[in-house]
Amino acid sequence: MKNEKTYVFIPGGWHGGWVYDPITENLERLGKKCMALTLPGLEQTAIPNRIINLDTHIQFVVDFILKENLSDVILCGHSYAGLVITGVADKIAERIHALVYIDAYIPKNGDSCWSLTSEVYRQRFVAGAANDGFTVADRPGSDDRRRPHPLASFMQSLKLTGNYERIPNRTFIYLSDWDDSPFVKQYEDLKDSPDWHVETIHCAHNVMKERPDELVDILYKLEDTYKLKQAELAHRQI
Repeated sequence: MKNEKTYVFIPGGWHGGWVYDPITENLERLGKKCMALTLPGLEQTAIPNRIINLDTHIQFVVDFILKENLSDVILCGHSYAGLVITGVADKIAERIHALVYIDAYIPKNGDSCWSLTSEVYRQRFVAGAANDGFTVADRPGSDDRRRPHPLASFMQSLKLTGNYERIPNRTFIYLSDWDDSPFVKQYEDLKDSPDWHVETIHCAHNVMKERPDELVDILYKLEDTYKLKQAELAHRQI
C-alpha cells in the first residue's frame, strides 16, 4: 500500500517485545502494520555476560529496519527505549515518519538513561547490578518473562549528530499516576510546545498492561493528528 505506515515498538527496561502484545494485536485488527522487537540481552534465552550497551540496541533496531526495508516508520519507545529510538532516528531519519515517546526519556546529545533518570532509579540500577556486574536484576515477584537488563545500556551516553531533529512528527505520552516518575518535568516542559503533540493517560508506568485501550486509541489516531498538524503549518505559511 502506498505510503503505508509501519508501527515499530521498542520495549523499555527488563521487557521484551511481548509487552506490546495487547497493543499490536488491537492495532492490527484496526488495519495497522505493527512490529515489536526484543532488544539484545532481553531475549528469553539470552547469552549471559555479553557486553551490550546503548549502541548495541540502537544498531540492532537500525539493522532490523534496513533489513525489512521499512520506511514511513512510526517508531515508538517506552521508558528507557526513548534513548534507543532517538539514536535510531539520528542514524536513519529518512526512514522515520514519527517518534512516539511512551512515558520515555527524550535525550539530547551526551545524555544517558543514568543522567536523565531519578535518584530512585539510579539506586535501583546499582542494587540490581550487584549480582554479576553486567546486568541489572529485576524486582522479585515481577512477570517471569522479564529479564535482567544490560547495565551498560543504562550507563552509556548517547552520541547524536542532530539528524533526528529533521523528524517533525513527535509525540510524548505522559503517564501521570505513579510515584517517583522521572518524567514530570519533561511533561511540564513539553505540554505547551508547538513542536510536540502531548497526550496524558492517567495510569502507572506500564500503560500496556493497565490502559491498553487508551494507548491504542491514541496511537491509531496519530496519522490523522500529524496530517492535521501539517495542514495547519501549511496554512500559516500562506
